[in-house]
Amino acid sequence: MNSNKPALTIGVSFDPFDVPTPYIVVDLNLLRRNLSTIHRVQQESGAQILLAQKGFATWSLYGIVREYLSGVTSSSVHEARLGREEFGKQVHVYAPAYSQLDIDELCGLCGSPPLACHIVFNSAAQFRRYRQQVRAVGIECGLRINPEHREVATELYDPCAPGSRLGITRKNLQEAALTDEEWKDVQGLHFHNLCQKGSDALERTLQAVESNFGEYLSRVTWVNFGGGHHISRDDYDVDQLIRIIRDFRARRGCDIYLEPGEAIALNTGFLVTEVMDIVDGGEGQLTNVILDTSATAHMPDVLEMPYRPEILGGAKSGEKAFSYRLGGLTCLAGDIVGDWSFDEELMVGDRLIFTDMAHYTSVKSTTFNGVRLPSVVTYQERAGEKSRLVEVRRFGYADYKSRLS
Repeated sequence: MNSNKPALTIGVSFDPFDVPTPYIVVDLNLLRRNLSTIHRVQQESGAQILLAQKGFATWSLYGIVREYLSGVTSSSVHEARLGREEFGKQVHVYAPAYSQLDIDELCGLCGSPPLACHIVFNSAAQFRRYRQQVRAVGIECGLRINPEHREVATELYDPCAPGSRLGITRKNLQEAALTDEEWKDVQGLHFHNLCQKGSDALERTLQAVESNFGEYLSRVTWVNFGGGHHISRDDYDVDQLIRIIRDFRARRGCDIYLEPGEAIALNTGFLVTEVMDIVDGGEGQLTNVILDTSATAHMPDVLEMPYRPEILGGAKSGEKAFSYRLGGLTCLAGDIVGDWSFDEELMVGDRLIFTDMAHYTSVKSTTFNGVRLPSVVTYQERAGEKSRLVEVRRFGYADYKSRLS
């Protein structure tokens, strides 16, 4: 192994050879830095901020996260149960549709003993079907609205794309003609149309929300601004966000919720992988490097978004002396992470460190082809010294087998 390659590990204070690869390591100091910024928004704006578990659900770290945030949001019964059992504070739920079994389980999870909880419905029909059962156990009902205002360029991640199934448009809400009695069971409105956006995008969205749904805002006691707020990004205008929330609360008299997922763990984690083999790509092609990780199984957003993650010590193909195409260990031909170049020639046994891999990567990982899930690892720098990695969980065959039958 080539454990002495400073160009590939610059910027981290841990030894990447401490534990077997692949693994995702979360820097607890960086996690607390993000959470402190988000907590400041809560304190100065009066909003309540919830962890969106779809973006970060490393529950072994919930003890840290709950020091700063008000609760969790969930998109399924299983996420709600995880939030109830491991976070222990508010549990809020939204899904595009619920079955009767879902509602029965959610009412049991969140209604007894009671927790501050909202269940948000995606359509008037679903609300009408379940509202009495939900309200009977003390859970508040909300409606997801579609402001029909687009801020996201990638359609895969745009809830306000034409024909979206997510949220009730103004036209559909008017056609639903909820009665005054039904409106008494609607405590809040929820919208979500952002992805990795700044506070300026939220301000524009709120203009659309108030224009399209202003008459309904007077009927509710809370509004959920959804997720996609990149609050912990270095160039995010936190002061503007605080002002926007304060102004809306003063104008509308509503409690405000935000539910970022990515912002909690943004730039806090690394995916460490090892070079398993180096394969000639043929004339005119880049040399293939096969890693013990996978784009399709471990980093699906690389293919879905798509995007090119950063590697410590790596650059775009052709910018440095040695260029490679990095691929995964599954048999999928398209399991390609991307093209990079390095100052030194890569060798079998080298370890590469992908950055910003704590959010979405772990929750979207699969065991496709039976590949092992990345281990969960943490570390905390102390006094500028190399810190030992703590392996929280290593996955194995039982995790693969248990999801099959």
